[in-house]
Amino acid sequence: MSDAKAESLSALLRELLGDALLELRVERGELTATVPSTEIARVGLILRDAPQLLFKLLLDVSGVDYQTYGQADWQTQNATAAGFSRGVSKASEAHTNGDHPARFAAVYHLLSTVHNLRLRVKAWLSEEPPRLPTVTEVWPSADWYEREAFDLFGILFEGHPDLRRILTDYGFIGHPFRKDFPLEGYVEVRYDAEKQRVVYQPVSIENRTLVPRVIRSDVIKGH
Repeated sequence: MSDAKAESLSALLRELLGDALLELRVERGELTATVPSTEIARVGLILRDAPQLLFKLLLDVSGVDYQTYGQADWQTQNATAAGFSRGVSKASEAHTNGDHPARFAAVYHLLSTVHNLRLRVKAWLSEEPPRLPTVTEVWPSADWYEREAFDLFGILFEGHPDLRRILTDYGFIGHPFRKDFPLEGYVEVRYDAEKQRVVYQPVSIENRTLVPRVIRSDVIKGH
């Protein structure tokens, strides 16, 4: 998006959304509008129906977990260049970056084919479990997207007509895209020949984290 188009769209959003617009930010040519989570459905109606905007296409709804955002578990400049080894330090699992007002956010990507405009809308979610109103009545395509965000991040979309898991099993425990979900998971499945069915059992994979092989500049210079 050009600077002129971003400025024009920003002015329209400030005029139409008023107090429901918390922040506008342009990064890498993309405009992001932050709104209160409680206002997401009302804001969606304005964005969809305002003649100057007509964001009638919802392309995606995604969750974001900012826990440990901006931290590095492994300092590669201090890692071995000879191969894999265990890391010596790990980022705090309970830390939330101070630049973000909440751990979770819901992000909506919108397209206006009439005006050739794109917009990202973000809502911060401070509750646990994170929750906000559904936008399925504004954009029907939100149905599956919201189910995916619920399944992977545990975000509750209040008023959704059928909020069930969509990628994992109905009995799946936890939400696999949360930063505190273990990489190896909690359970594994196998086929039991005696019971003649698939059964769940505690995961048998060893919980360990490895540092990948690193080719450092100082090592290259040494050769």
